[in-house]
Amino acid sequence: MKSITIDGSQRESVGKKSTKALRNAGQVPCVLYGGEAKPVHFTAPELAFSKLVYTPSAHTVVIKLDNGDSLNAIMQDIQFHPVTDRIIHIDFYEINENKAITMEIPVKTTGKSKGVINGGNLRMPYRKLRVKAIPSKLPDFIEIDITPLKIGDKVYISELENDDYDLMHPDNTVVCQVRRSRLAIVDEVEEDENEEGTEGEEGATEAGDTPATETDDVAAVKE
Repeated sequence: MKSITIDGSQRESVGKKSTKALRNAGQVPCVLYGGEAKPVHFTAPELAFSKLVYTPSAHTVVIKLDNGDSLNAIMQDIQFHPVTDRIIHIDFYEINENKAITMEIPVKTTGKSKGVINGGNLRMPYRKLRVKAIPSKLPDFIEIDITPLKIGDKVYISELENDDYDLMHPDNTVVCQVRRSRLAIVDEVEEDENEEGTEGEEGATEAGDTPATETDDVAAVKE
């Protein structure tokens, strides 16, 4: 999994006044939990988090502090201002290479579904899935090939099992499906009618052959 580096400054004061002053200066107050020591309070420019927050991809984070410490982490929680939508606080969780962690990993589809081509609708109830693994085994995304999916077909969590990580969802969870649409129903009816019409034409040809023969026999008798 790709990692993003955040350069931060460790905070000494964590009071409301200092926090407000930091936000007014374009800094985001952050807290790092999960380490052996007490939580680490630090700040970083709001722009430094753009590639981490405003992206559909999942990333781990390397936090480099001004005291020389370098800490590996994942973003655990984020708060936005209710009016301006600016980032006002972020919680991080320190990770250990030998300890499994849980992250939300995006789902990516490839191919073109046969059902969608025939007019069905692709539905994806889950755009991200909760995955548990050691950091080095976390995937950038979970890929699903939807090419063979016909109308009515579904892909379940149990079909996405992998030896490198565990999916933290029930086995019968539907990740994506191709649902029937009104257009698809019309297309199927037209196909059925076309098939029936072809059979009817073949029957008409056979039926037409017999009267022609009978007519020939009648003509021969008259002669």
